Amino acid sequence: MNAPEPAAARPASNSSPVRRIAVAVVLGSLVFTALWITMFSLVVSMLIGTTCCVAIVAASSLSDVVELLLDAVASVIFGIIAVIAAIFGAIFSIFGF
Repeated sequence: MNAPEPAAARPASNSSPVRRIAVAVVLGSLVFTALWITMFSLVVSMLIGTTCCVAIVAASSLSDVVELLLDAVASVIFGIIAVIAAIFGAIFSIFGF
C-alpha cells in the first residue's frame, strides 16, 4: 500500500495589493513612455500615465468589493433554495413519495 500523499500547499494569492500596484505602475509607465515618445509633452504624458495607474488600482479594488457582495447574495439565494428543497423533501417523505 502506498502512503497517503501530503496535502499540497495552497499557492499564494495572485491578487495582493502590492502586486496590483506594481502591475499598475508598470502599465502606467508604459503608457507614459508611449505618449511621451509619440506626441505629448512630458507633463501631459505624466498626468495621463498616472491617471491610468490610479484607474487600474481603483478598478481592481472595486472588483473585489463587487465579488464579495455577489458571493454574499449567492449564499443567501442558495440558502433559501436549500430551505425550499428541504420543505418539499419533508412533504414528500410524509406522503411516502
